[in-house]
Amino acid sequence: MKIRVYYEDTDALGIVYHANYLKYIERARSETFFAIGRRPENADSHFVVRSMRVNFVKSAKLGDLLEARSRLKQLRAASFWLEQELWLDQTLIFFAEVEIVCARKAKPVKIDEQIKRLLLDAFDVSNDGAPPLFGY
Repeated sequence: MKIRVYYEDTDALGIVYHANYLKYIERARSETFFAIGRRPENADSHFVVRSMRVNFVKSAKLGDLLEARSRLKQLRAASFWLEQELWLDQTLIFFAEVEIVCARKAKPVKIDEQIKRLLLDAFDVSNDGAPPLFGY
């Protein structure tokens, strides 16, 4: 997914404000669902971010065209881990590991099999079998 950096995303020096990187990866997650004709929720449950570990590698600036990439690292009964990256040309500028939990009435619930299949189909799947990079 491509993301253009607009004036509203930046500080007075034209550098992306740190919280906006989180918005960019949230959009990338949502767009992944929209691309397969789904919403990132259903009638009885929804996904919530439980934890996140981020690394701000380089700054993005006004006018940059970023590419968001997402990989499914781990899929569990009620949660999954994504690695999400933002790239500027061939340069990694932001990296996040995001744990997302399926919840109903503020309690974790198992992800149904249909949604698991959708997750496996929708996101690139890491095939290295390694645990998340930050050791969670």
